[in-house]
Amino acid sequence: MAILQKHVKNSSSEFVKSTTESTVFTEAGPLPKEEADDPYWSRSETQLWTVVLLLGTCLLYCARVAAPICAVSMASEFQWGKKESGIVLGSFFWGYCFTQVLGGYVSDRVGGEKVIVMAAVGWGSLLALTPMIAHFSSVPLVSVTLSRFLMGLLQGVHFPSLASLFSQKVRQHERAFISSTVGTGSQIGTLLIGGAGSVLMDWYSWELVFYVAGLLAVSWAYCIWKHLLKGPIISLETVGVGLVKSKNARIPWKRLFSKPPVWAVIFAHLCTSSTFYTLLSWLPTFFKDSFPEAKGWVFNVVPWLVAIPSSVLGGYLSDHLISLGFETAVVRKLMQFFAMGASSVFTLLLCGTRTFPLAIAFVSATMGFQTFTHSGVSVNVQDLAPSCAGSLYGVMNTGGALSGVFFVYFSGYVIDTTGSWASVFALMSLVNMVGLVIFLVFAEAERVDIAVSKPKCDSIQI
Repeated sequence: MAILQKHVKNSSSEFVKSTTESTVFTEAGPLPKEEADDPYWSRSETQLWTVVLLLGTCLLYCARVAAPICAVSMASEFQWGKKESGIVLGSFFWGYCFTQVLGGYVSDRVGGEKVIVMAAVGWGSLLALTPMIAHFSSVPLVSVTLSRFLMGLLQGVHFPSLASLFSQKVRQHERAFISSTVGTGSQIGTLLIGGAGSVLMDWYSWELVFYVAGLLAVSWAYCIWKHLLKGPIISLETVGVGLVKSKNARIPWKRLFSKPPVWAVIFAHLCTSSTFYTLLSWLPTFFKDSFPEAKGWVFNVVPWLVAIPSSVLGGYLSDHLISLGFETAVVRKLMQFFAMGASSVFTLLLCGTRTFPLAIAFVSATMGFQTFTHSGVSVNVQDLAPSCAGSLYGVMNTGGALSGVFFVYFSGYVIDTTGSWASVFALMSLVNMVGLVIFLVFAEAERVDIAVSKPKCDSIQI
Protein backbone atom coordinates (compact mmCIF):
# COMPACT_ATOMS: atom_id res chain seq x y z
CA MET A 1 0.00 0.00 0.00
CA ALA A 2 2.83 2.39 0.89
CA ILE A 3 4.59 1.50 -2.36
CA LEU A 4 1.37 2.27 -4.32
CA GLN A 5 0.98 5.65 -2.58
CA LYS A 6 4.62 6.52 -3.34
CA HIS A 7 4.13 5.59 -7.00
CA VAL A 8 1.01 7.76 -7.27
CA LYS A 9 2.79 10.67 -5.57
CA ASN A 10 5.75 10.45 -7.96
CA SER A 11 3.46 10.21 -10.98
CA SER A 12 1.50 13.26 -9.83
CA SER A 13 4.71 15.23 -9.28
CA GLU A 14 5.98 14.35 -12.75
CA PHE A 15 2.62 15.32 -14.29
CA VAL A 16 2.59 18.68 -12.48
CA LYS A 17 6.22 19.30 -13.47
CA SER A 18 5.63 18.46 -17.12
CA THR A 19 2.46 20.56 -17.18
CA THR A 20 4.25 23.51 -15.60
CA GLU A 21 7.15 23.26 -18.04
CA SER A 22 4.79 23.19 -21.04
CA THR A 23 2.60 26.03 -19.77
CA VAL A 24 3.21 29.78 -19.64
CA PHE A 25 1.18 31.82 -17.17
CA THR A 26 0.15 35.24 -18.48
CA GLU A 27 -2.24 38.01 -17.41
CA ALA A 28 -4.85 36.38 -19.61
CA GLY A 29 -4.36 33.01 -17.88
CA PRO A 30 -2.33 29.87 -18.57
CA LEU A 31 -1.36 29.24 -22.21
CA PRO A 32 0.42 26.32 -23.87
CA LYS A 33 4.11 27.17 -24.22
CA GLU A 34 4.11 26.80 -28.00
CA GLU A 35 1.13 29.19 -28.22
CA ALA A 36 2.74 31.70 -25.88
CA ASP A 37 5.96 31.59 -27.94
CA ASP A 38 4.04 32.11 -31.19
CA PRO A 39 4.86 35.65 -32.39
CA TYR A 40 1.70 35.86 -34.50
CA TRP A 41 -1.69 37.12 -33.41
CA SER A 42 -4.38 34.60 -32.58
CA ARG A 43 -7.55 34.61 -34.68
CA SER A 44 -9.43 36.77 -32.18
CA GLU A 45 -6.50 39.20 -31.88
CA THR A 46 -6.24 39.41 -35.66
CA GLN A 47 -9.92 40.24 -36.00
CA LEU A 48 -9.74 42.87 -33.24
CA TRP A 49 -6.65 44.58 -34.63
CA THR A 50 -8.04 44.51 -38.16
CA VAL A 51 -11.10 46.50 -37.04
CA VAL A 52 -8.99 48.84 -34.90
CA LEU A 53 -6.47 49.58 -37.66
CA LEU A 54 -9.25 49.96 -40.25
CA LEU A 55 -10.78 52.65 -38.05
CA GLY A 56 -7.36 54.26 -37.55
CA THR A 57 -6.69 54.39 -41.31
CA CYS A 58 -10.17 55.83 -41.83
CA LEU A 59 -9.44 58.63 -39.33
CA LEU A 60 -6.02 59.16 -40.93
CA TYR A 61 -7.67 59.97 -44.24
CA CYS A 62 -10.35 62.06 -42.59
CA ALA A 63 -7.55 64.21 -41.21
CA ARG A 64 -5.66 64.23 -44.49
CA VAL A 65 -8.64 65.28 -46.60
CA ALA A 66 -10.02 67.83 -44.12
CA ALA A 67 -7.91 70.67 -45.56
CA PRO A 68 -8.76 69.97 -49.23
CA ILE A 69 -12.53 69.99 -48.62
CA CYS A 70 -12.21 73.19 -46.55
CA ALA A 71 -9.78 74.83 -48.97
CA VAL A 72 -12.38 77.03 -50.68
CA SER A 73 -13.74 78.37 -47.38
CA MET A 74 -10.26 78.94 -45.98
CA ALA A 75 -9.12 80.68 -49.16
CA SER A 76 -12.14 82.98 -49.02
CA GLU A 77 -11.56 83.88 -45.35
CA PHE A 78 -7.81 84.45 -45.62
CA GLN A 79 -7.91 85.86 -49.17
CA TRP A 80 -5.75 83.17 -50.76
CA GLY A 81 -5.57 82.60 -54.47
CA LYS A 82 -5.11 79.29 -56.30
CA LYS A 83 -1.34 79.55 -55.90
CA GLU A 84 -1.51 80.06 -52.13
CA SER A 85 -4.04 77.23 -51.72
CA GLY A 86 -1.77 74.97 -53.75
CA ILE A 87 1.18 75.78 -51.48
CA VAL A 88 -0.85 74.88 -48.38
CA LEU A 89 -2.21 71.63 -49.78
CA GLY A 90 1.06 70.55 -51.40
CA SER A 91 3.11 71.08 -48.24
CA PHE A 92 1.57 67.93 -46.74
CA PHE A 93 3.16 65.63 -49.32
CA TRP A 94 6.64 67.08 -48.87
CA GLY A 95 6.45 66.34 -45.17
CA TYR A 96 4.91 62.94 -45.92
CA CYS A 97 8.00 61.87 -47.86
CA PHE A 98 10.53 62.55 -45.12
CA THR A 99 9.43 60.11 -42.39
CA GLN A 100 8.59 57.00 -44.40
CA VAL A 101 11.91 55.22 -43.89
CA LEU A 102 12.35 56.47 -40.31
CA GLY A 103 8.84 55.31 -39.38
CA GLY A 104 9.44 51.86 -40.81
CA TYR A 105 12.85 51.58 -39.16
CA VAL A 106 11.55 52.49 -35.70
CA SER A 107 8.53 50.19 -36.13
CA ASP A 108 10.79 47.25 -36.95
CA ARG A 109 12.54 47.87 -33.61
CA VAL A 110 9.85 48.85 -31.10
CA GLY A 111 6.61 47.67 -32.76
CA GLY A 112 4.42 49.22 -35.43
CA GLU A 113 1.36 49.56 -33.20
CA LYS A 114 3.24 51.85 -30.79
CA VAL A 115 4.52 54.09 -33.56
CA ILE A 116 1.03 54.36 -35.08
CA VAL A 117 -0.54 55.36 -31.77
CA MET A 118 2.12 57.95 -30.92
CA ALA A 119 1.89 59.49 -34.38
CA ALA A 120 -1.93 59.60 -34.19
CA VAL A 121 -1.75 61.63 -31.00
CA GLY A 122 0.54 64.06 -32.77
CA TRP A 123 -1.31 64.56 -36.06
CA GLY A 124 -4.72 64.44 -34.36
CA SER A 125 -3.74 67.19 -31.92
CA LEU A 126 -2.16 69.25 -34.68
CA LEU A 127 -5.30 68.96 -36.81
CA ALA A 128 -7.54 70.11 -33.96
CA LEU A 129 -5.23 73.08 -33.31
CA THR A 130 -5.02 74.16 -36.96
CA PRO A 131 -7.95 76.65 -36.83
CA MET A 132 -6.44 78.37 -33.81
CA ILE A 133 -3.01 78.39 -35.45
CA ALA A 134 -4.54 80.05 -38.51
CA HIS A 135 -6.54 82.67 -36.60
CA PHE A 136 -3.90 83.69 -34.08
CA SER A 137 -1.06 83.88 -36.58
CA SER A 138 -0.13 87.17 -38.20
CA VAL A 139 0.65 85.30 -41.45
CA PRO A 140 -1.91 82.47 -41.75
CA LEU A 141 -0.41 81.22 -45.02
CA VAL A 142 2.94 80.45 -43.38
CA SER A 143 1.50 78.97 -40.18
CA VAL A 144 -1.03 76.71 -41.92
CA THR A 145 1.57 75.60 -44.48
CA LEU A 146 3.92 74.66 -41.64
CA SER A 147 1.08 72.85 -39.87
CA ARG A 148 0.31 70.82 -42.98
CA PHE A 149 4.00 70.01 -43.43
CA LEU A 150 4.25 68.73 -39.84
CA MET A 151 1.09 66.70 -40.31
CA GLY A 152 2.68 65.09 -43.34
CA LEU A 153 5.72 64.22 -41.25
CA LEU A 154 3.58 62.56 -38.59
CA GLN A 155 1.29 60.71 -41.00
CA GLY A 156 4.23 59.48 -43.05
CA VAL A 157 4.96 56.73 -40.52
CA HIS A 158 1.51 55.11 -40.72
CA PHE A 159 1.74 52.76 -43.69
CA PRO A 160 5.37 51.68 -43.15
CA SER A 161 4.37 50.89 -39.55
CA LEU A 162 1.45 48.81 -40.81
CA ALA A 163 3.78 46.87 -43.12
CA SER A 164 6.17 46.22 -40.23
CA LEU A 165 3.35 45.20 -37.90
CA PHE A 166 1.74 42.79 -40.37
CA SER A 167 5.07 41.16 -41.24
CA GLN A 168 5.68 40.44 -37.54
CA LYS A 169 2.18 39.59 -36.32
CA VAL A 170 0.22 38.17 -39.28
CA ARG A 171 0.84 34.84 -40.99
CA GLN A 172 1.73 34.99 -44.67
CA HIS A 173 -1.47 33.34 -45.89
CA GLU A 174 -3.59 35.92 -44.00
CA ARG A 175 -1.70 39.13 -44.85
CA ALA A 176 -3.41 40.04 -48.12
CA PHE A 177 -6.94 40.07 -46.70
CA ILE A 178 -5.94 42.03 -43.60
CA SER A 179 -3.84 44.52 -45.58
CA SER A 180 -6.57 45.08 -48.15
CA THR A 181 -9.27 45.40 -45.48
CA VAL A 182 -7.28 47.93 -43.48
CA GLY A 183 -6.45 49.70 -46.75
CA THR A 184 -10.14 50.34 -47.43
CA GLY A 185 -9.96 52.83 -44.58
CA SER A 186 -8.52 55.29 -47.09
CA GLN A 187 -11.65 55.12 -49.26
CA ILE A 188 -14.04 55.04 -46.30
CA GLY A 189 -12.31 57.98 -44.65
CA THR A 190 -12.40 60.02 -47.86
CA LEU A 191 -16.12 59.35 -48.26
CA LEU A 192 -16.94 60.09 -44.63
CA ILE A 193 -15.07 63.37 -44.42
CA GLY A 194 -16.45 64.42 -47.79
CA GLY A 195 -20.05 63.93 -46.66
CA ALA A 196 -19.78 64.76 -42.98
CA GLY A 197 -17.40 67.65 -43.63
CA SER A 198 -19.89 69.33 -45.95
CA VAL A 199 -22.62 69.02 -43.33
CA LEU A 200 -20.37 70.40 -40.56
CA MET A 201 -19.42 73.38 -42.72
CA ASP A 202 -23.09 74.09 -43.40
CA TRP A 203 -23.95 73.84 -39.69
CA TYR A 204 -21.10 75.92 -38.34
CA SER A 205 -17.91 76.63 -40.31
CA TRP A 206 -14.78 74.97 -41.65
CA GLU A 207 -13.18 75.06 -38.19
CA LEU A 208 -15.57 72.41 -36.88
CA VAL A 209 -14.33 69.92 -39.48
CA PHE A 210 -10.81 70.20 -38.07
CA TYR A 211 -11.97 70.02 -34.44
CA VAL A 212 -14.10 66.89 -34.93
CA ALA A 213 -11.60 64.96 -37.09
CA GLY A 214 -8.68 65.82 -34.82
CA LEU A 215 -10.41 64.96 -31.53
CA LEU A 216 -11.70 61.66 -32.94
CA ALA A 217 -8.15 60.68 -33.88
CA VAL A 218 -6.79 61.53 -30.42
CA SER A 219 -9.69 59.63 -28.78
CA TRP A 220 -8.94 56.59 -30.96
CA ALA A 221 -5.27 56.65 -29.96
CA TYR A 222 -6.19 56.96 -26.27
CA CYS A 223 -8.53 53.95 -26.47
CA ILE A 224 -5.81 51.85 -28.11
CA TRP A 225 -3.29 52.80 -25.45
CA LYS A 226 -5.78 52.21 -22.60
CA HIS A 227 -7.31 48.91 -23.70
CA LEU A 228 -4.86 47.19 -26.05
CA LEU A 229 -1.35 48.37 -25.25
CA LYS A 230 -2.01 48.53 -21.48
CA GLY A 231 1.05 50.34 -20.27
CA PRO A 232 3.56 52.99 -21.30
CA ILE A 233 3.94 53.15 -25.06
CA ILE A 234 7.67 53.74 -24.74
CA SER A 235 9.49 52.40 -21.67
CA LEU A 236 13.14 51.91 -20.78
CA GLU A 237 12.68 48.21 -21.52
CA THR A 238 11.24 48.96 -24.96
CA VAL A 239 14.06 51.37 -25.74
CA GLY A 240 16.61 48.83 -24.56
CA VAL A 241 15.15 46.07 -26.71
CA GLY A 242 15.02 48.44 -29.65
CA LEU A 243 18.67 49.40 -29.20
CA VAL A 244 19.69 45.75 -28.98
CA LYS A 245 17.77 44.98 -32.15
CA SER A 246 19.30 47.99 -33.86
CA LYS A 247 22.79 46.86 -32.86
CA ASN A 248 22.41 43.17 -33.59
CA ALA A 249 20.09 43.27 -36.60
CA ARG A 250 21.24 45.93 -39.00
CA ILE A 251 19.23 46.32 -42.15
CA PRO A 252 21.04 44.53 -45.01
CA TRP A 253 20.53 47.35 -47.52
CA LYS A 254 23.32 46.15 -49.80
CA ARG A 255 21.88 42.66 -49.93
CA LEU A 256 18.33 43.94 -50.48
CA PHE A 257 19.23 46.29 -53.31
CA SER A 258 21.23 43.58 -55.05
CA LYS A 259 18.07 41.48 -55.51
CA PRO A 260 15.93 41.91 -58.67
CA PRO A 261 12.65 41.10 -56.80
CA VAL A 262 13.23 44.10 -54.52
CA TRP A 263 13.70 46.46 -57.46
CA ALA A 264 10.68 44.90 -59.17
CA VAL A 265 8.39 45.62 -56.22
CA ILE A 266 9.77 49.16 -55.82
CA PHE A 267 9.35 50.00 -59.51
CA ALA A 268 5.84 48.55 -59.66
CA HIS A 269 4.88 50.62 -56.62
CA LEU A 270 6.29 53.77 -58.24
CA CYS A 271 4.17 53.18 -61.33
CA THR A 272 1.04 52.35 -59.35
CA SER A 273 1.42 55.41 -57.11
CA SER A 274 2.00 57.70 -60.09
CA THR A 275 -1.19 56.67 -61.83
CA PHE A 276 -3.25 56.58 -58.63
CA TYR A 277 -2.25 60.10 -57.54
CA THR A 278 -2.92 61.37 -61.06
CA LEU A 279 -6.41 59.92 -61.10
CA LEU A 280 -7.08 61.21 -57.60
CA SER A 281 -5.98 64.73 -58.52
CA TRP A 282 -7.34 65.17 -62.04
CA LEU A 283 -10.53 63.10 -62.29
CA PRO A 284 -12.81 65.85 -60.86
CA THR A 285 -11.40 68.29 -63.42
CA PHE A 286 -11.83 65.73 -66.20
CA PHE A 287 -15.50 65.27 -65.39
CA LYS A 288 -16.13 69.01 -65.08
CA ASP A 289 -14.45 69.66 -68.45
CA SER A 290 -15.99 66.73 -70.30
CA PHE A 291 -19.44 66.63 -68.66
CA PRO A 292 -20.22 70.11 -67.27
CA GLU A 293 -23.79 69.19 -66.36
CA ALA A 294 -22.81 66.14 -64.31
CA LYS A 295 -23.50 66.05 -60.59
CA GLY A 296 -20.31 66.36 -58.57
CA TRP A 297 -21.37 63.93 -55.84
CA VAL A 298 -21.76 61.16 -58.42
CA PHE A 299 -18.19 61.13 -59.74
CA ASN A 300 -16.76 61.95 -56.30
CA VAL A 301 -18.58 59.12 -54.52
CA VAL A 302 -19.43 56.23 -56.89
CA PRO A 303 -15.83 55.19 -57.75
CA TRP A 304 -14.93 55.02 -54.05
CA LEU A 305 -18.01 52.95 -53.26
CA VAL A 306 -16.82 50.45 -55.87
CA ALA A 307 -13.24 50.50 -54.59
CA ILE A 308 -14.13 49.47 -51.02
CA PRO A 309 -15.60 46.00 -51.74
CA SER A 310 -13.06 45.49 -54.54
CA SER A 311 -10.17 45.86 -52.11
CA VAL A 312 -11.69 43.35 -49.66
CA LEU A 313 -12.44 40.94 -52.51
CA GLY A 314 -8.85 41.10 -53.72
CA GLY A 315 -7.52 40.31 -50.26
CA TYR A 316 -9.91 37.41 -49.76
CA LEU A 317 -9.17 35.96 -53.21
CA SER A 318 -5.42 36.22 -52.65
CA ASP A 319 -5.39 34.44 -49.29
CA HIS A 320 -7.86 31.83 -50.53
CA LEU A 321 -5.65 30.92 -53.50
CA ILE A 322 -2.61 30.60 -51.23
CA SER A 323 -4.57 28.38 -48.83
CA LEU A 324 -5.45 26.14 -51.80
CA GLY A 325 -1.75 25.59 -52.48
CA PHE A 326 -0.96 28.10 -55.18
CA GLU A 327 2.52 29.58 -54.96
CA THR A 328 2.59 32.92 -53.14
CA ALA A 329 4.61 34.57 -55.93
CA VAL A 330 2.06 33.50 -58.53
CA VAL A 331 -0.81 34.91 -56.48
CA ARG A 332 0.99 38.23 -55.91
CA LYS A 333 1.60 38.55 -59.66
CA LEU A 334 -2.02 37.72 -60.43
CA MET A 335 -3.28 40.41 -58.06
CA GLN A 336 -0.89 42.95 -59.56
CA PHE A 337 -2.02 41.98 -63.05
CA PHE A 338 -5.54 43.06 -62.09
CA ALA A 339 -4.22 46.19 -60.33
CA MET A 340 -2.12 47.42 -63.24
CA GLY A 341 -3.17 45.49 -66.35
CA ALA A 342 -6.96 45.33 -66.02
CA SER A 343 -7.17 48.89 -64.67
CA SER A 344 -5.14 50.17 -67.64
CA VAL A 345 -7.66 48.68 -70.08
CA PHE A 346 -10.48 50.70 -68.54
CA THR A 347 -8.26 53.80 -68.35
CA LEU A 348 -7.68 53.54 -72.10
CA LEU A 349 -11.42 53.18 -72.69
CA LEU A 350 -11.85 56.61 -71.11
CA CYS A 351 -10.04 58.13 -74.09
CA GLY A 352 -13.01 57.69 -76.41
CA THR A 353 -15.86 57.96 -73.92
CA ARG A 354 -18.62 60.34 -74.92
CA THR A 355 -21.33 59.64 -72.33
CA PHE A 356 -21.30 60.30 -68.59
CA PRO A 357 -22.62 56.87 -67.47
CA LEU A 358 -19.90 55.07 -69.45
CA ALA A 359 -17.24 57.37 -68.05
CA ILE A 360 -18.42 56.66 -64.49
CA ALA A 361 -18.43 52.92 -65.21
CA PHE A 362 -14.88 52.96 -66.63
CA VAL A 363 -13.50 55.13 -63.82
CA SER A 364 -15.16 52.93 -61.18
CA ALA A 365 -13.68 49.81 -62.78
CA THR A 366 -10.26 51.46 -62.91
CA MET A 367 -10.37 52.46 -59.24
CA GLY A 368 -11.76 49.08 -58.22
CA PHE A 369 -9.04 47.08 -59.95
CA GLN A 370 -6.31 49.38 -58.66
CA THR A 371 -7.15 48.37 -55.09
CA PHE A 372 -5.87 44.85 -55.88
CA THR A 373 -2.38 46.27 -55.36
CA HIS A 374 -3.06 45.90 -51.60
CA SER A 375 -2.90 42.14 -52.23
CA GLY A 376 0.03 42.35 -54.62
CA VAL A 377 2.90 44.80 -54.26
CA SER A 378 1.92 46.03 -50.79
CA VAL A 379 2.19 42.59 -49.16
CA ASN A 380 5.00 41.37 -51.40
CA VAL A 381 7.33 43.62 -49.39
CA GLN A 382 6.44 41.61 -46.29
CA ASP A 383 7.17 38.37 -48.17
CA LEU A 384 10.61 39.54 -49.25
CA ALA A 385 11.89 41.12 -46.04
CA PRO A 386 9.79 40.41 -42.94
CA SER A 387 12.67 41.40 -40.64
CA CYS A 388 12.76 44.94 -42.06
CA ALA A 389 9.48 45.24 -43.95
CA GLY A 390 8.71 48.63 -42.42
CA SER A 391 12.01 50.14 -43.53
CA LEU A 392 11.80 48.72 -47.04
CA TYR A 393 8.18 49.83 -47.40
CA GLY A 394 9.28 53.28 -46.24
CA VAL A 395 11.82 53.46 -49.07
CA MET A 396 9.22 52.24 -51.54
CA ASN A 397 6.50 54.63 -50.37
CA THR A 398 8.86 57.61 -50.34
CA GLY A 399 9.63 56.98 -53.99
CA GLY A 400 5.94 56.45 -54.69
CA ALA A 401 4.95 59.75 -53.11
CA LEU A 402 7.66 61.69 -54.95
CA SER A 403 6.87 60.08 -58.30
CA GLY A 404 3.17 60.70 -57.70
CA VAL A 405 3.71 64.42 -57.06
CA PHE A 406 5.91 64.71 -60.17
CA PHE A 407 3.45 62.80 -62.36
CA VAL A 408 0.53 64.97 -61.22
CA TYR A 409 2.42 68.12 -62.24
CA PHE A 410 3.58 66.55 -65.51
CA SER A 411 0.02 65.48 -66.37
CA GLY A 412 -1.13 69.06 -65.87
CA TYR A 413 1.58 70.20 -68.27
CA VAL A 414 0.46 67.63 -70.87
CA ILE A 415 -3.17 68.76 -70.56
CA ASP A 416 -2.21 72.42 -70.98
CA THR A 417 0.06 71.65 -73.92
CA THR A 418 -2.06 69.20 -75.87
CA GLY A 419 -5.53 70.06 -74.58
CA SER A 420 -6.25 66.34 -74.68
CA TRP A 421 -7.24 64.11 -71.79
CA ALA A 422 -6.62 61.07 -74.01
CA SER A 423 -2.87 61.82 -73.93
CA VAL A 424 -2.83 61.66 -70.13
CA PHE A 425 -4.87 58.45 -69.97
CA ALA A 426 -2.66 56.82 -72.60
CA LEU A 427 0.48 57.85 -70.71
CA MET A 428 -0.91 56.44 -67.46
CA SER A 429 -1.66 53.13 -69.15
CA LEU A 430 1.82 52.97 -70.65
CA VAL A 431 3.46 53.59 -67.26
CA ASN A 432 1.31 50.90 -65.67
CA MET A 433 2.08 48.33 -68.36
CA VAL A 434 5.85 48.89 -68.11
CA GLY A 435 5.71 48.46 -64.34
CA LEU A 436 3.54 45.36 -64.68
CA VAL A 437 5.89 43.64 -67.14
CA ILE A 438 8.88 44.21 -64.85
CA PHE A 439 6.97 42.89 -61.84
CA LEU A 440 5.75 39.78 -63.68
CA VAL A 441 9.27 38.95 -64.85
CA PHE A 442 11.32 39.60 -61.72
CA ALA A 443 8.96 39.41 -58.71
CA GLU A 444 9.34 36.60 -56.16
CA ALA A 445 7.88 35.86 -52.72
CA GLU A 446 10.85 34.21 -50.99
CA ARG A 447 12.85 35.97 -48.29
CA VAL A 448 15.80 37.99 -49.51
CA ASP A 449 16.72 39.71 -46.22
CA ILE A 450 18.50 36.56 -45.02
CA ALA A 451 20.08 33.57 -46.71
CA VAL A 452 17.54 30.74 -46.74
CA SER A 453 17.48 27.38 -48.45
CA LYS A 454 14.53 26.64 -50.67
CA PRO A 455 12.26 24.00 -49.09
CA LYS A 456 10.93 21.22 -51.24
CA CYS A 457 7.15 21.19 -51.27
CA ASP A 458 4.33 20.38 -53.61
CA SER A 459 2.52 23.41 -54.93
CA ILE A 460 0.08 24.27 -57.64
CA GLN A 461 1.52 26.06 -60.66
CA ILE A 462 -0.38 28.28 -63.11
